[in-house]
Amino acid sequence: MEAPAGTMPTALEVATYAVTLLEDDPLFNAGKGAVFTRDGIQQLEASVMVTRGYAKRAAGVLGLQHVKNPILLARAILEHGEEDLWGKKGQGHRDDVSNNSTGSEKQTEAGNYCFGPAPVDAPSAQGHTLLFGASAESLAKKYGLELRHRQYFFTKQRWDEHVRSLDQERAGCQAQYLASWSADEYLPQGTTGAVALDSEGVVCCATSTGGLTNKLTGRIGDTPMPGAGYWAEEWDGAVSHKVASPSSFWARAVEAVRHRGSALEFTGALRELVTDCLLPTPFLYGPVPEPCFSQLATTRSFATSGTGNGDSFLRVNAARTAAAIARWKGISSAEALTAVTGPNGELQRSAGDRWMVTGEGEGGMIGIESVVVRDAEGSIVDSRSEIIQDHNCPGMFRAWVDNDGKAVFQVWHDRADMKGHHDFVGEGQREDIHDCEKTFLYNDL
Repeated sequence: MEAPAGTMPTALEVATYAVTLLEDDPLFNAGKGAVFTRDGIQQLEASVMVTRGYAKRAAGVLGLQHVKNPILLARAILEHGEEDLWGKKGQGHRDDVSNNSTGSEKQTEAGNYCFGPAPVDAPSAQGHTLLFGASAESLAKKYGLELRHRQYFFTKQRWDEHVRSLDQERAGCQAQYLASWSADEYLPQGTTGAVALDSEGVVCCATSTGGLTNKLTGRIGDTPMPGAGYWAEEWDGAVSHKVASPSSFWARAVEAVRHRGSALEFTGALRELVTDCLLPTPFLYGPVPEPCFSQLATTRSFATSGTGNGDSFLRVNAARTAAAIARWKGISSAEALTAVTGPNGELQRSAGDRWMVTGEGEGGMIGIESVVVRDAEGSIVDSRSEIIQDHNCPGMFRAWVDNDGKAVFQVWHDRADMKGHHDFVGEGQREDIHDCEKTFLYNDL
């Protein structure tokens, strides 16, 4: 389901497209190139969520071993939500592609392997938000998504990391309970994610991962769990005369309504193909003559995708906690995000004395906040959006497009206390989008 010709892509299309690029790239811990469990198995997870427009709003899949792009399966489950919930289609469907009831691969007499979901009864996703293993993969086949042999996802680099970590554990160099974390060696535990805002004001987050290196087989992380590793929400409220800080994004949005300013317009279909995998550059509607300030009302939207130690994200329900702080405390989403995932935030404090010892509490989040201001008649007076991000660990790989349409990537904090870390060529430099081969707002720890 793609945007018709001549129209802008939706936030769902943009965010999921961005994540498919990461899933197809073996450098990232998602799809091809995902990490291995202790038993040498790759189990993939993915999720999507939108602020509005779909009945389910969120969908997550986990325990996948054959779906080439798990994020597309999560998206398909979300898109089929209306017909699944109303029972209009999908009744009586049954996939039966294998006689093996315990697995999805078997060897034929000719020595070739056939693969696919195990024979389970999955007429539709019904009202479910989370689906695991064979049932999820059966739906992937029904939706016409691409399935691959497990060998497709294998990379030597991830396998070597898997074996080396187990060898160190057996040699007593690494505690068994720290199988996925080492103070001396980088072991991938990063989740890939993207957030996007479209011309309709819908914000979407899309997230995909292979989980933690040498996790227990069957372990479920934060990525498919709504509220833990991702969240998207929209809420209404009157503009408050009291704001957290005159310099905050929230305050600037209010001030912009009081004073006329120039308008910045989108050009092209999200800046042509490039912004099919980029969040739209923050945009403004040109302010109209100032109405009575007390009659203004706002709609705030927030979406975030997290990366890091998923078990810690689950313990504090990190993504939804950030949204709840912004919504109920009345502060900007940027401040709320930092309160959860910034230095000494909720995530870090959840580790207690184990901080920087076990890997617990480490993580970061990217997001988008949108504020739309309307007058008493419901007409849009102003609209603002802002990219937000923070992390409590030394680095988080992320990229975005700034207000001038320039691509930027960053690893370390903006703070000056990050001295001593390796420099990355081009980090923090603004580049022309058309010179960038792959640019999108994503995160990976």
